[in-house]
Amino acid sequence: MKTVILAGGLGTRLGEETTIRPKPLVEIGGRPIIWHIMKYYSHFGINDFVILLGYKGYMIKEFFDNYRRHLYDMKIDFKNNSSSSIKKDSNNSFEEENWVIELVDTGENTMTGGRLKRAYPYLKDEASFCFTYGDGVSNININDEIEFHKKHKKIATIGAVYPPARFGALKIENNNHVSSFIEKPRGDNAYISGGFFILNNDIFDYLGDDNTVFEQEPLRKLSSNNELMAFKHDGFWQCMDTQRDKSILEEMWNKGNAPWKLWK
Repeated sequence: MKTVILAGGLGTRLGEETTIRPKPLVEIGGRPIIWHIMKYYSHFGINDFVILLGYKGYMIKEFFDNYRRHLYDMKIDFKNNSSSSIKKDSNNSFEEENWVIELVDTGENTMTGGRLKRAYPYLKDEASFCFTYGDGVSNININDEIEFHKKHKKIATIGAVYPPARFGALKIENNNHVSSFIEKPRGDNAYISGGFFILNNDIFDYLGDDNTVFEQEPLRKLSSNNELMAFKHDGFWQCMDTQRDKSILEEMWNKGNAPWKLWK
């Protein structure tokens, strides 16, 4: 199974952080948040990624193309015109990743649904896949969510989380069917969309052109067609939408209390 990560937005509410780099490269504990997300999925055995690029996407390409140079020490031999990566000692080492990454330019101004639509050539042979945002972390159990998705046999599963109500609210019936989706209500304590979707390939029938916002018409239509199910998660979830959010995540990481860090 592949994981598709939205990594093309502007991230304007992070101020200076995103004037110089794309939001997924903003660092938590010295590592880009997209690295944290990918390490998290790897913990569940998912190592194939399709990253949907837009704003300053070339920087994300550069990061992964020079991954070892970013994370390892290096030896540069000017005399012999060579360079090599040096693994750090056992107390401060980095695992070799088992990742296969497809970096897809989906246009700087394309909306979320349009970005996913452009990824179809990379997903057409996938019966289902994971889909999430490049700015949110959680300790949601991905394997349990995948099993939940397989059992209900609907097109889409949404990770339903329970933080402050400032994101898309879900109305969930007793059988976990999402009967309505309302984007960013105010003064509401309902479950909200936390990303961490599981989608069947039929999702592409719900996507239009580059102007399609995944969180609007596609999700509303899925819910009205009884094709959207909620995987309820009452544990940790946090996005990195603002500088305050970044500070919260940074403090957790620095204190060794990052709930999303399930890998060794």
